[in-house]
Amino acid sequence: MSMSLFGGGQEQQPQGPDPVFAAKTEMEMYTDLFNKIASSCFTKCASRRHKEPDLSLGEMSCTDRCVSKYLESQQRVGVVLQQANEAQLEQQQNLANMQQQFGG
Repeated sequence: MSMSLFGGGQEQQPQGPDPVFAAKTEMEMYTDLFNKIASSCFTKCASRRHKEPDLSLGEMSCTDRCVSKYLESQQRVGVVLQQANEAQLEQQQNLANMQQQFGG
């Protein structure tokens, strides 16, 4: 317990993650993902002639498939990274347990 001039004897709580920073970071991540998808799929699927103001049926189908594949690949990469993070955390915990057991 710490004594404060203004707050009396209040115990300081540990600070958690900043929700504003987390939201801002998440928004930046989604903006980056959107920009990458738009650039990649437009380059792959849009006609270079641009004779019509709207996408053709073929361009729309190509774009749908492109976006679907891009999101699916991102999801798969996320699963692999999550598994790697969990394995790394388990290794760190095992190491800490071994050090504690052997007085290290």
